[in-house]
Amino acid sequence: MTEHTISPQTGSLLGDDTYACTCGAVLAGRMTAELHASENNRCTVCLGTAQEEIAPGLVRGCSSCAGTGRRREQITWQLAHSEAEQVITLAMVRGVVAQIDRPFHLSEIADAVRAGLRLVPGRLPVGPRVRDLLLHLQAMGEVVMVSAPDELIDDVPTFLYNDPQFQRVGTL
Repeated sequence: MTEHTISPQTGSLLGDDTYACTCGAVLAGRMTAELHASENNRCTVCLGTAQEEIAPGLVRGCSSCAGTGRRREQITWQLAHSEAEQVITLAMVRGVVAQIDRPFHLSEIADAVRAGLRLVPGRLPVGPRVRDLLLHLQAMGEVVMVSAPDELIDDVPTFLYNDPQFQRVGTL
């Protein structure tokens, strides 16, 4: 079985948007690279490398395929994210947050939501969904982030938070 890992190529005759696969294929354009990855059961986000560059020089395991580089895991993960969007609602997170009169960590809210839904860890991506909803509540002015970033990337204005802390605006 041929391994298919696709990476961007620089200085190619086909232009800057050229990719090469370990099977020997040269692919012109991101769409062509994604199609080749999909046809060969590789993740269309990381193109089979199992890593994604979240900022220039900062690489981590691909969040779309759970760092496997495979298409099956990517689809499973995407379905789990869609299910989490249906099950974990803004009203649910707002209700959990309303019960706390002190600063709280994202992980505390995620654990409370997971317990409330009686979900085993790993069943759904609860943390990422709760993070998105807390950021939505922040944009609506209901909560504010009160923690400093865990990492600052100098090359680009990027702040990374491992387990950010929030507080309800009414309790400040």
